[in-house]
Amino acid sequence: MLLHPFLNDATSCASYLFGCTSHGALAVVDPHADLVDRYLASADAVGHPIVAVFETHVQADHVSGLPELVERTGAIPYLPAGAGVEFAHHALDDSALVELGNTHVRAIATPGHAPAHNAYAVSDLRRGSDEPWLVFTGDSLLIGDVGRPDLHVSGDPLGQARILHESLRRLLELPDGVVVLPSHYGGSVCGRGLSSNPISSIGFERAHNEMLGYVDADSFAEALVKDTPEPPPGQARIVAANRRGAAGAPA
Repeated sequence: MLLHPFLNDATSCASYLFGCTSHGALAVVDPHADLVDRYLASADAVGHPIVAVFETHVQADHVSGLPELVERTGAIPYLPAGAGVEFAHHALDDSALVELGNTHVRAIATPGHAPAHNAYAVSDLRRGSDEPWLVFTGDSLLIGDVGRPDLHVSGDPLGQARILHESLRRLLELPDGVVVLPSHYGGSVCGRGLSSNPISSIGFERAHNEMLGYVDADSFAEALVKDTPEPPPGQARIVAANRRGAAGAPA
């Protein structure tokens, strides 16, 4: 299985090109509008097409590259069920499976940072098992932190935080060895204590991520809403552009 991370230090956003090279089926998860040419160049370099684009949620801090990638490749756009976007897409319910040759992508509903949010657990059948190898966690589980609950709702961050607490319990059901690949790292305002190391594992986060130590949802929620950073610049405009899905929307 091919896995190529893209780290955009201007916004501290991580996105990923991945997929099955045996069957020539690649995908991008949480693409950034500024990096579309790089995703395409990397796919061309290995000689396989991008056939799917996944969003973990409607982004609030950068314009998505999904519309342009779909326009230029004909890839299928996948978003969480209930994402509320205004363009044609394939909605993924909890546990929905997308097969990209030997690479299998299973949606895990992880609302809380956003009301509609999926993580994507990825298996590689060439490794001899359908057990997940890695998980794209979007803005739910971050490295050293978890996603903030206030960007996509108004007036009830504590309620969203309690929902996120349950979502994180679901991610912690994954085996300790599963690699965690979030969509943000240190420098992003989507969390408070993010590590600059963009890669971790379920086991390491279980042992060392302070926010995962809260067994009680209420105490977790109270801790999560303290000292929340300012929202991303231009948040409302960015969310509107991403819901509209116009290729080449201004950043």
